[in-house]
Amino acid sequence: MAGKTEIGGGRRGRFWRMTPWAIAVLLLLLPLLAMQFTDELNWDVTDFAVFGTMLFGACGAWELAARMTSNKEHRAAIGIALAAAFLLIWINLAVGIIGTEDNPANLMHGGVLAVGLIGAVVARFQPRGMARALIAMALTQASVAVIALIGGLGSTGASIVLAGFFAALWLLSASLFRRAARAQASA
Repeated sequence: MAGKTEIGGGRRGRFWRMTPWAIAVLLLLLPLLAMQFTDELNWDVTDFAVFGTMLFGACGAWELAARMTSNKEHRAAIGIALAAAFLLIWINLAVGIIGTEDNPANLMHGGVLAVGLIGAVVARFQPRGMARALIAMALTQASVAVIALIGGLGSTGASIVLAGFFAALWLLSASLFRRAARAQASA
């Protein structure tokens, strides 16, 4: 029974660390499979390389984070933040959030990620500071939507809904980081 009690160790730990990698491989194979059945999807080597690099980066960051903490809330917060960042980048590259993917206003979403990255470094990746960084990301995400709407930069109802979706993900992650910080303080 050794190794089965803790999520981060033993066979169960290997399963949870390998799951994101398996999902990444399946996600990378989906467009290849879809291209066999439809002409609507037409990826070239660059598309696969970018998507593969993004998946590798997200899975590598998740694996590193999973090794750093055994706190479930901390891991969940990291997973949600990584998934949200991944989706924000991917949607922006694929179709764009504000107008089309060619709309330069979409570059403002890079500011959301920059706020998060700077906040994470300043917080030294500790849960209490990460909660603040994710709240700042949610506020930045909302600000991008407001700026695009007021500035007439091609914002639509869908882009406002997406901004709300991402802000909600950042806030959910912040809430989980806050819970992890409380658990860390009481330990």
